[in-house]
Amino acid sequence: MRLSLFVQLACALPLVISQGAVFHWPDPLLDSVEAQLYVDHLSPLSTATLNCRTRDLSTVAAQWLRMGFHDMSTHDKETGKGGLDASIIYELARAQNIGLGMRKTLVDYLSSPNEYVGMADVIAMGVVMSVFGCGGPIIPFRAGRLDAHEAGPEIVPQPDQDIDSHRAAFVRMGFNESEMIALTACGHTLGGVRTVDFPDIIDVNKPPRLVGIAFQVPITFDNSVVTEYLDNSTINPLVVGPNMTMASDFRIFNADKNVTMQKLADPKTYNSVCADLLARMIDVVPSNVKLTDPVLPIDYKVQNTFLFPQGGSLAFLATLRTLQPQNEDIRAALAAPIRNVTLRWASRTGNFCPPEGCAAESFLLDYDTGSAMAELSGVAQWAYYHFNATVDLKTSISHFWFEIDPKNGTAPYVVDNHGTNFTIEQDTLLYDARRSEYTPQKYTMVAAVKNQGLASVSTYSTIQGSPLDPIPVNGSATIHFTLDPKHPPKDGYTFYSGTISEKSLSNTLHATVGGKKFSQWVPILSTAGV
Repeated sequence: MRLSLFVQLACALPLVISQGAVFHWPDPLLDSVEAQLYVDHLSPLSTATLNCRTRDLSTVAAQWLRMGFHDMSTHDKETGKGGLDASIIYELARAQNIGLGMRKTLVDYLSSPNEYVGMADVIAMGVVMSVFGCGGPIIPFRAGRLDAHEAGPEIVPQPDQDIDSHRAAFVRMGFNESEMIALTACGHTLGGVRTVDFPDIIDVNKPPRLVGIAFQVPITFDNSVVTEYLDNSTINPLVVGPNMTMASDFRIFNADKNVTMQKLADPKTYNSVCADLLARMIDVVPSNVKLTDPVLPIDYKVQNTFLFPQGGSLAFLATLRTLQPQNEDIRAALAAPIRNVTLRWASRTGNFCPPEGCAAESFLLDYDTGSAMAELSGVAQWAYYHFNATVDLKTSISHFWFEIDPKNGTAPYVVDNHGTNFTIEQDTLLYDARRSEYTPQKYTMVAAVKNQGLASVSTYSTIQGSPLDPIPVNGSATIHFTLDPKHPPKDGYTFYSGTISEKSLSNTLHATVGGKKFSQWVPILSTAGV
């Protein structure tokens, strides 16, 4: 499936990023976003746009890109309000947002947000994947957008407006005239116009009675939208349609007497300019929002950590994911691992562990493919080192780290969360992965609470919305736990359970124990049990 994509991308211009966001564990935001961008099976979005997959006389990518622009277009740089903030969820009834693609796009996105990654971040990720999936450059993605809870102003540009109105609208968003021209060309290389949505652009009363017209054929991310405009061979209905009142692309492209379009006729210039402008577009956010540095593949990533009482001890499960360079042979590595990885940890109290730390070797090594974006970023596969350690119940665990022996003659080195260690903040409230039960019909989450009298335990869940709702939007729910009759107190812990919705995307456990509050995030990707 990907072969044709990579052939298409051979001439694409990736954007070189000098520095990415630094991942300090735990960081649910970066953890979630990085997985969706670079780990194939963890991203419901990663393959939806590959090879510019068609849908509704258009492409999935065009629908995603259009939503990103329309959501951003409410921004006012003078007031700092509006921008890419998911307010478009509440703006679907407006004329400028007409079309089946808007609602379908939101349905596409429903399974991607969680408590830490909002719909606004997902809409921005959709822009990145739409451009990449159609053969365009890799646009850097920064995380941390905040979701609006109401509609923004009704000020998105429309095709029947005059050129002065378009200039003013783009200046309001933060783009000058030349950038307006280029951003329009970068967006309109994909997709087209459906007759049912815009009968004033495609005259249904005159032959041929078309169901829609693409901006260019084939639909792919290249500068044909520019060159065909310049040589008068374009089929773009916003340039040569029957109703020149709606010919907004003609007015915009010609706003500076084609100076900008002539520059964009060079493919390398087009890709470079589009990468820059589309990156700026998805970074247009309200002034109170601070985005991270670009999210790149994380070299050493700790995930699926579980600590829970078991058999008179604490079971501690952890996985260290590392980059698997493209020139390493997976079969050979499985037969004879190219490196030894040791998990070490320190006691929370007492001195059960020696000064160099208690130790456990990896019991399983496996591999997974990177997403298409990961592969073009130099990551062919991920290597996963799995650990199952037994921790002394009385002294518990305060923090952990990893020692890696490359087995290539160089000195062993330590992975320790950039010098801060991987800290276990508390062992009072624990998600009990072994006692929790998951079936396709029911998920029962079990929390272990260290005995200090009865506790109040609940979980806050991000719930996937239904595509049948009037507005495709996610919600939240709080589930209160009760004492679990199936699991009586043991090993100094009392067990509470609650039934979690099958639509849950992310859960955070909360408990009040002895007057103190505790919490623990439980990603849905880890809640199927261990």
